[in-house]
Amino acid sequence: MNIIGIIAEYNPFHNGHIYHIQKIKEKYPDSLIILILNGYFTQRGIISILSKEDKTKISLANNIDIIIELPFVYGTQASDIFAYQSIKLLNELKIDHLIFGSESNNITLLNKIVDIELNDPTYEEKVKKYLNEGDNYPTAMKKALEIKEDINQPNDLLGISYIKAIRQINPKIVPETIQRTSNYHDILSNNEIVSATNIRTKIINNEDISNYLPSEVIPYINHITNDNLFNLLKFKILTDNDLSIYLDVDEGIEYRLLKYIKESNNFDELISNIKTKRYTYNKINRMLIHILIGLTKKDNQIMSLDYLKILGFNHKGQKYLNKIKKEILLPMSPPKNSLIWQYELKAAYLYELATKKTLNNFDLNNKPIQKG
Repeated sequence: MNIIGIIAEYNPFHNGHIYHIQKIKEKYPDSLIILILNGYFTQRGIISILSKEDKTKISLANNIDIIIELPFVYGTQASDIFAYQSIKLLNELKIDHLIFGSESNNITLLNKIVDIELNDPTYEEKVKKYLNEGDNYPTAMKKALEIKEDINQPNDLLGISYIKAIRQINPKIVPETIQRTSNYHDILSNNEIVSATNIRTKIINNEDISNYLPSEVIPYINHITNDNLFNLLKFKILTDNDLSIYLDVDEGIEYRLLKYIKESNNFDELISNIKTKRYTYNKINRMLIHILIGLTKKDNQIMSLDYLKILGFNHKGQKYLNKIKKEILLPMSPPKNSLIWQYELKAAYLYELATKKTLNNFDLNNKPIQKG
């Protein structure tokens, strides 16, 4: 039996995710699928329109066997950190394959890029040089790699981070790609499979989304954006004595925050006002969420993964967990003094403020959802 790992945010769960799971089952009919799930906030610093608990229920209803939590502190960081901690958790559960969506669907090219990044000692210096000259990250990366192909799509870039993490943690894990059938940046398409960004845009515009995701997902959707938290962010920025202590607040950008927060009315306005060539939209979004949560640079430096939290499993997943539980090195519940766990609860409370729903019991009870 193949043990397949996947990594997802399901913001929201849609037809493309069903396609992903179906393709895995077609190639590996007897496989067991383990999902690393990002919870309340995404890697791009966006609040999830599905709660962690509801995403777990939906995953179990769609042939995922085991769901593992990716803690907030890692789920809202740059791609290399996001990928490394995800692979580290999946390796604890003995996966033999990682299967992810890819725009290029060219695993040979992605492996070649990782070879260069890991083995060329001048690569990082070249990237910094091109960034300083004004190139964005994908362009700087392409120039530093000296390749002809354009690697500037989000899933390919994340796939490179996955492969790097596999090389560092367990090279025996086999990375595989599935052709992505929608464009992350496309917000207009009405095909059967569209991106999560497209669906969220349609929700904001009060358009019908029933053709793009399973009908049972729609009742779970929370009609929220980061703007639900903007007044709280404004209060935090204006009253905090030292914004520079928070993760991703670098190079004096705290002064731009203080300058523009009063004349900005929402997240997008604030980001547009403080954005620079070195600070991408996603990086600023993550920074603002870290300020809201209070995630400090100091805590980020001293934290290390200290638990593996199972969010849900079905009967097949339970049998597998019972089989390997003695080989799992991480504790299966958060230690009381875990900083990672404390920040996870803060994320849950912040999500409650945004949705005006009581949701944190799922985290506090620490009881996996069981199907069957």
